[in-house]
Order: sequence, then C-alpha cells, then structure tokens
Amino acid sequence: MKFVKIYIILLIIIFSINFSMAKSNDNLSELQKNIIFQNGTERAFDNEYWDNKQDGIYVDIIDSKALFSSKDKFDSGTGWPSFTSPIDTEAIKEKLDDSYSMSRTEVRAKDSNIHLGHVFNDGPRNKGGKRYCINSASLRFIPKEYIKREGYEKYLSDFDDKNSTHYQKAIIAGGCFWGMEELFSKLDGVVDVVNGYTGGNTVNPTYEIIITGMSNHAEAVEITFDPKKTSYDKILRFFFKIHDPTSLNKQGNDIGTQYRSAIFYLNEEQKKVAEKLIDSANKSGIFPGRIVTMLEKFDKFYKAEEYHQDYLKKNPRGYTCHRVREDWIF
Repeated sequence: MKFVKIYIILLIIIFSINFSMAKSNDNLSELQKNIIFQNGTERAFDNEYWDNKQDGIYVDIIDSKALFSSKDKFDSGTGWPSFTSPIDTEAIKEKLDDSYSMSRTEVRAKDSNIHLGHVFNDGPRNKGGKRYCINSASLRFIPKEYIKREGYEKYLSDFDDKNSTHYQKAIIAGGCFWGMEELFSKLDGVVDVVNGYTGGNTVNPTYEIIITGMSNHAEAVEITFDPKKTSYDKILRFFFKIHDPTSLNKQGNDIGTQYRSAIFYLNEEQKKVAEKLIDSANKSGIFPGRIVTMLEKFDKFYKAEEYHQDYLKKNPRGYTCHRVREDWIF
C-alpha cells in the first residue's frame, strides 16, 4: 500500500511538470519552438537581447532557471547575446554537435534540456576565453529592479552599484560618429559608447537639424571607461589616431561644423590633460599639419536616434572614414 501511494504521488508530480511545460509551450512563438526544440538559430543582429545593455539576469524560457548574468555579457560583434560564463555551471550542460559538417560544442539547459546555443574558445582571455553564444529566443530577461520580486534575490548582490561608481566619461567629436563608436567600442577599458549630439544651441536636436549645421551641434560619442584599465589621456591619444585632427570641419566625405574635431571637457582636470596633449601633438611633427581640434566646455549631451547606435555592427558595409593610424604615436 505504501508503494502504491508513492507511485501515485510520483505520477502526480510528473503530470504537473508536463502540464506546466505544455502550458508554457503554448505561449511560445514558432521561432522559439524551432530554436529550443529543434536546435534552430535566430538571425544575427535581429533578436531581442543581442544589444541589451541593461543590468539583470537571463533565465530559461521554459522553467525560469537562472542561466546567465549581464555581468558576464559582452559585445562579441556576432549579433547574438554572448557571455563569458553561465551564472551557475550546474545550470547548463554541453555536448558535441557535428551538424552542418562542423564540429561544435552545443549548450543546453540542464533541467529543461532546451537548446540554448554554442560555446566557443574565442571569448575575452582575461575572463577565461569562453564565448557562450546564446539565442535570445531561449531566454527571458529579468531587469535588476525586478530580480528580488521574481524570487532571484540571491543574485542581487552581484549588481551592487559600488562596482561601477568608479567609471568615468569622455566626450569627443571627430567626424561621423559611426566610425568613432565602432573603433572605441573595441578599445580595452571602454565600457560603453553612445552616439549623440553636443556643443550646440538647440534643445533636443534631431539628425535632420544636425545635418544642416544650423544648430552648431557636433556628432559626438560619449565614452564610458574604467580608469583602472585605461585613462583619459589614453582615450584622447587613441582619438588622435583614428581621425585627422588637422582637418578643419571635415572628415572624409563629411563636411561641416557638425563634423568638427573637438574635445568636450567635463572638468578642469580633463581640460589640462587635453591642452597638454594638443601641445605635444603639435610639437611631435608626425601629423600632416597643425592640430585644429577645438577644446569646448561640455554642457549637454543628447543621445542620437536609435538607428545610429551600433550602426556599423548592424550594417557592416556602412560608410566610415575612420581608421587606426599606427604610426601616429606621440
């Protein structure tokens, strides 16, 4: 009799799990079903989380088991969410994948057994060298402010703001912001790069206003960097290598004050660093002419329209007039 009761209880548990999963499956899109049940792959740069920069955790779309954290997310340039490690190594499992005449390592959720993506050995070396390339369709994102409410409180301490208060910002302009953003985003120590407008006299300017030159705004980038890994001086030296600081109101095919070379200093310390650097650049003799980079006191930065953000990642063949001049070292 005892074993009969145990058997019945087990049946109830199994039925409850299957019913719960079946109910969850009803809410899935055809794309999600194809990816998680049939090992499909969503399109690069055309999925929900590839460019998500919010703090939070990513959980299994089926059973809500915590899988990855934004703290381990990085921009791999592939167009899919990429992580250096899972939030819990016990939450996933790996298996050999020989499909499509390739040998890869598949990543699956351990409990729900859904397909997540693949793991490669080309991730950041300073964080273990792994790149967990995961489909957005396999995940659900929980923003930091909802972590406690949804029952994941044990992960909340990972997002203590004290870990990011030491970040600093640099705001510079040097031609079309697309190329500036692309190159700075790859620079060691840079946390984030945002395209926008600054230095003008119009409130809430739009791109249509900017391109006329009438508002006096410059296309600029707001760079957030970690001073423990780089410095404001190094940021500006790289800036002088990727654009022509001797070209007045012109970079490549872009002409006008909106494309001027300028450093928008946030405080007196940044101003002194910039002044010293411009003086050194002029004395170095390595540039094709005198430095025309303007020093302007920062006032207000307006984020550019969303289609301008990560433009060259979305459009790999898009226009850019920026490149690294390795010999422009002073």
